[in-house]
Amino acid sequence: MFFDLNVPLPVPALISSITHQSKKGKGKQKPDEPSTASDTVTQCLFSSSQLAAIEARIDILVHLGYTVLALNQIMETKIDGRTHVDWFPGLIPKLKKRQGVLLLKRLTIILDDDSDKGNGVNAQNAAILSNYDILSLRPTTTNSFSQACLTHSLPSQQTAHIISMPVTFPRLPFHLKHTQVRSALKNGSVFEIDYSGAVGAESERRNWWGGSRELVRVTKGKGILLSSGANDDRELRAPLDAANLVTLLGIPQNLSRDAIALTPKSVVLRAQSRKTYRSVLSEPRLIISPQVGATDNHSVVINEAENVPEIITSTPNNHPSGVPSASKASSIDPNTIILSKKGTPQPRNTQKNKKRPIDDDHIPGTSGERSQKKKKKGL
Repeated sequence: MFFDLNVPLPVPALISSITHQSKKGKGKQKPDEPSTASDTVTQCLFSSSQLAAIEARIDILVHLGYTVLALNQIMETKIDGRTHVDWFPGLIPKLKKRQGVLLLKRLTIILDDDSDKGNGVNAQNAAILSNYDILSLRPTTTNSFSQACLTHSLPSQQTAHIISMPVTFPRLPFHLKHTQVRSALKNGSVFEIDYSGAVGAESERRNWWGGSRELVRVTKGKGILLSSGANDDRELRAPLDAANLVTLLGIPQNLSRDAIALTPKSVVLRAQSRKTYRSVLSEPRLIISPQVGATDNHSVVINEAENVPEIITSTPNNHPSGVPSASKASSIDPNTIILSKKGTPQPRNTQKNKKRPIDDDHIPGTSGERSQKKKKKGL
């Protein structure tokens, strides 16, 4: 399974606003009084030529061997809830369905000097960002690159899991610091390289090789995402051809294949965490221990690996704290938590908690120490 998470979309030919009258009002409304509330819906309309070009590009990518494609909406300004327009509601229903092919919705925001005041990626626009499957940022300044690596990569509902690098610029507009890059990789973000720059114009090829090598040097080939990003169908390449191309940058063969197969798969899975509470994917289970008679002193052992409760009973005379004997405790897996009858943690091995006998010979100021000093003086 191969992924191409950057299929750029053209700007829609027509963006229209439709106003719908709403009957809902704050107070009681008289039957003869007209309603004043209204809802404005903005729609994007792609022309027939644009739809044909998008269909042709998808067919080429499917023929080359890609099965997961992300249609990319690129924004050059910050997100504004009043003026933002989603392109996909007017596009996805018009595309024909292909068996075995998954289409994703991606939003890419270009960060520039104006983005220091705010780029719109915040909790206020969470409802708008939730409509997209993948969020990505393309920094163009030093401050925006620092924000993308340190702030926007933290787990939240507005996490940007892809940092698209402008490797076709004459020179990278920022310096790649190891601390920032490591923080982004630790948080789960990846750095994207578009291979279309390597097969484009001569000036773009020269810049692409220089910027891509610098990124590979800092990341050591880890956390690299390889996408097409092609605006022309002649710049598209097969997955393995693109993987062999980036091996010339110094990336090992196995990592180059992961950049187009395993790394984008992990990005798609991590992107689903934006729609969960605090980016938690796993669902916790509550295990209720079976009821035991109140006269028996018992302990509940919960295995963290298997989540299977076990009951260990013992007589109160032998074990007043309700902890099993040393032979019984030695057979318990070390990854278990022992809870007493009241639910308080108890030590696994009581032998280690016994106090050692105190020797007077080693206590300063005692008779044992003074006798040892006398013996030394006599020698």
